[in-house]
Amino acid sequence: MALTTGNTSGNAFVREIFDSARLFLFSGHYGSGKSEIAVNFALELANSHRAAIADFDIINPFFRTASARAALEQKGVRVITPVFANTNVEAPALPAEIYTLFDDKGIKAVFDVGGDSAGAKAVSRYREEFANDSVANYFVFNIRRPLTATIDQLVDIFHEIEHSARTSFTALIGNTNLLGQTGEKDLLDGLGAAAELSVRLSLPVVFNACMGDPDETGAPSFYRRSHEMGIPVFHMKKYIYMDY
Repeated sequence: MALTTGNTSGNAFVREIFDSARLFLFSGHYGSGKSEIAVNFALELANSHRAAIADFDIINPFFRTASARAALEQKGVRVITPVFANTNVEAPALPAEIYTLFDDKGIKAVFDVGGDSAGAKAVSRYREEFANDSVANYFVFNIRRPLTATIDQLVDIFHEIEHSARTSFTALIGNTNLLGQTGEKDLLDGLGAAAELSVRLSLPVVFNACMGDPDETGAPSFYRRSHEMGIPVFHMKKYIYMDY
């Protein structure tokens, strides 16, 4: 896969990833940005396939895929969310509609998995269904978060989620950022962490996510380094907003 330097609609390399599986899982620690990546991935997926996204986050009822429902449905992406999503109910439940994503082999589905090992338990409920299908299971990480700032911490979280979900990760996704305060050093440090984590876990880095178009990012060294390392860049737009 070659490095893309175009805008979000020009993420051509992602289309190669689409052919690698039918079901795509995105898991990671709280604050990794997995939900934003899952939403952007589903929107890209919809350019060439019938697409759906399932919100598996039964832990955090506020910051979730459901927040981007309008943008997703406008693009034709089917959205499945937990019962009582975006409400004050502390333990929303997964709907039976989830099973239709396993039965309908003509659709490609994205699963936004809840943070940490507790959220990953939702995946274990459907372990048999995932085992009998073509699955890409991605671990999303951000080294600019307090509990995932070191490789050792990331490795621990990685194994905790795998154990809870009872499924194995197939690849890594780097998403190191500080929201609107992200600088080129953050992006470069993220690439370094991606390389080290890839060696530690013996897994490939499928891409590094970056908010905004290349001109907006203003990080030429980051793009050069990504190209040298053979790690494609997935350019995203912001669809989920969180009030602090």
